[in-house]
Amino acid sequence: MSGPLGPRVVHITGGEGDLARAIASAFAERGWEVRAPGREELDVTDAAAVERWFASAPVPDLLVLNAGIRADALSARMTIGEWDRVLDVCLRGAFLCARSASRRMLRPRSGHLVAIGSFSARSGPAGQANYAAAKAGLIGLVQSLARELGPAGIRANCVLPGWMETRMTRGVPEEVREAALREHVMGRFHTPAEVAEFLVALDALPAVSGQVFQLDSRISPWT
Repeated sequence: MSGPLGPRVVHITGGEGDLARAIASAFAERGWEVRAPGREELDVTDAAAVERWFASAPVPDLLVLNAGIRADALSARMTIGEWDRVLDVCLRGAFLCARSASRRMLRPRSGHLVAIGSFSARSGPAGQANYAAAKAGLIGLVQSLARELGPAGIRANCVLPGWMETRMTRGVPEEVREAALREHVMGRFHTPAEVAEFLVALDALPAVSGQVFQLDSRISPWT
């Protein structure tokens, strides 16, 4: 897809992951210019490195805040390092990248920030206090950004892809995977390619901002 000055540009953080690669492929197939840096190219926890990377890259039409890690442990056994590392990558890193990208979106008065969240933000599973807290914070961050940047024509949304068969979930015990699958009323997980297609569709809806989209078939009670 091209704009008046050439191909539209998407940046995808955490570019080495399975979901990032699927997103990159979906947008590249539609003619977008794709930048998907991995950790070696863009350490999202390094504020100075983030500023340098975005200053040297083309202004994005879409930024996908995809970088994330897990360090699961029960809270009583979780180290401060495990807590800090997950919050640094999943939440602080998202803020640093969103801040740098949105500053560059102000001049054209257009752009879209999409954060990749997690159902853990809503469910608060045991053993994921750091990850759940980071992803819950990501929802608040996105909604604040939507309010702040909306008058400048910049959108922000959060997508909860649901459980996917990726490298991040490959080491999860089979009984945990099966328990998660039983919670899905459709009896299946999404693939990264299916989630990527949702992002393509979401970006094409110019009036949608400040929203949280849960893509799987787990049903939560109203609270």
